[in-house]
Formats: sequence, structure tokens, C-alpha cells
Amino acid sequence: MAIYGIGTDIVQVSRIAAVLERTGGRFAEKVLGPDELRVFHARRARSEARGIAFLATRFSAKEAFSKAIGLGMHWPMTWRALQTLNQPSGEPYVVATGELADWLAARGITARVTVSDERDYAVSFVIAETNLPAAAPPVPRSSS
Repeated sequence: MAIYGIGTDIVQVSRIAAVLERTGGRFAEKVLGPDELRVFHARRARSEARGIAFLATRFSAKEAFSKAIGLGMHWPMTWRALQTLNQPSGEPYVVATGELADWLAARGITARVTVSDERDYAVSFVIAETNLPAAAPPVPRSSS
């Protein structure tokens, strides 16, 4: 495996809370995939702060992932096309769907993600790897 790209993102949790309040909850529906949305609602029902922290970490993970694959938030990278879920052990992992999954598969890309949050901030780091051989560096042209 070779590193395809890396990405990191940090978000202020209070900004996510403000957007969530301003949009009446629609922000979560826009950003989270279906499995993430179920977890968000369950966590928010138990604790408003934990629900918002979950949303902030997932937002951050999507931003970091988009940087690691070099697309930013441009097609085929969309908010809902990538979900960050957790193994029973708690380890986070990413799941891509639709055209993003196809785009990643065509490039042999897989990714590792880590997320963390404190009261004020959520941060994510992504390493995208590829199993395809690296392209040869461009050959400089002679100036003759």
C-alpha cells in the first residue's frame, strides 16, 4: 500500500451547535448518512452535548477525508456518500457509497480515520492509501 493522501480537520463544536439550531436540525440530515443519522439521534436523545459532539466529529471526518482524496467537497465526494461508523471496539472506519465508492475502487483507495473531541473542538485525521502502483514522475523536457 502507498499513501494516496492525508487530511486533517478541526471544527469548533459551538459552530456546529449554532448551525444545527439555526437550521432546525436539517444540517444533520444534510451532512450525515443514514447509519450516522440513527446514531446521532440516539446519542442526542440521551445527551444533547454528546449528540452535537458526534455530529461535529462526523463533519470533521468528512472534511478530512475530502482533503485526503484530493477532491475537497466536489463530486463524487458528497456529505452523505461517506459515513464514519464505529467497530464494536469503538474504532472508527469509513464507508463510501454510490459514485464515491466507485471512484475510490477505480483508484484502489482505502482509508483510515481517527476522530477525537473535547468540549470545544472536534478533530479528525485521515490517511488514504492505494494499492495501485504510483504513477511515474513526469520526465523533464529538454530545453533544446
